[in-house]
Amino acid sequence: MMKRTHSRTGFTLVELLVVIAIIGVLVGLLLPAVQAAREAARRMSCSNNFKQLGLALHNYHSAYDQLPINYGGTTPVAPLLNGPGSAEFWWQSSNFGNHELLSMLIGLTPFVESQATWEQISNPFPADTNNDGTPDITFPPMGPTPTPGGNDRNYYDPWMTDLPYLRCPSDPGRGAPAMGRTNYAPCVGDNMNRWNGGKNGDLTVNNWAMGVQSRNRGFFIPRDVTKFRDILDGLSNTIAMGEIATDLNDGDKRTSLAVTTSGTYQTNPNHCEQNFLDPERPQFWIDPDGAGTGQSPGDEPRNLGAATARGMRWANARPVYGTVNTILAPNKGVCADSWPENGAIAPPSSRHQGGVHILMGDGAVKFITDSIDAGNASAPFPNPGQKSPYGIWGALGTRGSREVIDMEF
Repeated sequence: MMKRTHSRTGFTLVELLVVIAIIGVLVGLLLPAVQAAREAARRMSCSNNFKQLGLALHNYHSAYDQLPINYGGTTPVAPLLNGPGSAEFWWQSSNFGNHELLSMLIGLTPFVESQATWEQISNPFPADTNNDGTPDITFPPMGPTPTPGGNDRNYYDPWMTDLPYLRCPSDPGRGAPAMGRTNYAPCVGDNMNRWNGGKNGDLTVNNWAMGVQSRNRGFFIPRDVTKFRDILDGLSNTIAMGEIATDLNDGDKRTSLAVTTSGTYQTNPNHCEQNFLDPERPQFWIDPDGAGTGQSPGDEPRNLGAATARGMRWANARPVYGTVNTILAPNKGVCADSWPENGAIAPPSSRHQGGVHILMGDGAVKFITDSIDAGNASAPFPNPGQKSPYGIWGALGTRGSREVIDMEF
């Protein structure tokens, strides 16, 4: 009599569980590697954007024998409804002139394959503010003040548009309350004294203008012309631009503005870092509405609102929106007094791990770690001719202080 044999064709429950466990372990091991590979790709794309801007900067200089002006633009030209100082004067004049608040990024648009944007900006721009299909206002060439608000300026498309070459893929910031965002900003060196330039942008006027020229020691000077020949330390030794993270409205010290009393950050740039960080979350400012902060009026842990934050207005040259300086090390906190036009401690920042991209004057893109030698963070702003107190980092920001870096950084 023949015996029947039964062959097993499936898995036991134990075997199935073992296989699932092995797959889970492999996924757990591989997922960080995949995430790291994706971030490496984003970081390379971010670096390539910066290289494109560096090439545009050199092409601009070749075309015009100067660098694009930071804090450039036009003054109001419209007839006034009422006299200067009235609300009508401000809003109407803001629509018909930009108060010389334009970033140097605007001048680069024709050199980064963004000719269409430049054509919109450099020509009269009709806008349909009533949403009835018919333009009812025409902005003049170079546009209105690059500031949001409940007025016709919100209908000026160039200021409200995200330009792809100004966005780092690692930065998740999107949408309101921002206008067009930027992750790249010009460098103004290791001093923010007398930041707003001469009277009406005329740098031939009085001692104020002389102070602007002597104390602002970076690659770009507000409302003044700089050329490659002015970079006496050498293009390869001077930072032209830096990366900035854009704000997520979460109180992150790198992107949300802490406000201090007038003059405080000039004598101690580290004031906000020393006083306003949340001890349990040192990457964030203390909640200004929290109990027991004990700060005096005008000295606030955090001041959010009206898009007053990092990277929120690509066309606006004011320090907090689109400027970097080499006072505090990368990824330190943003600190200013009551109005960001007056100046700010504005370090570069990024969503990359451990550092930021910077663009050198010769067009090279480097990744600078947060641990770079930044000297004495509490030292007052340097006087003209003084060695930067902010270490190698400060020296890299100055264009002509004879602080040439002879080492790799």
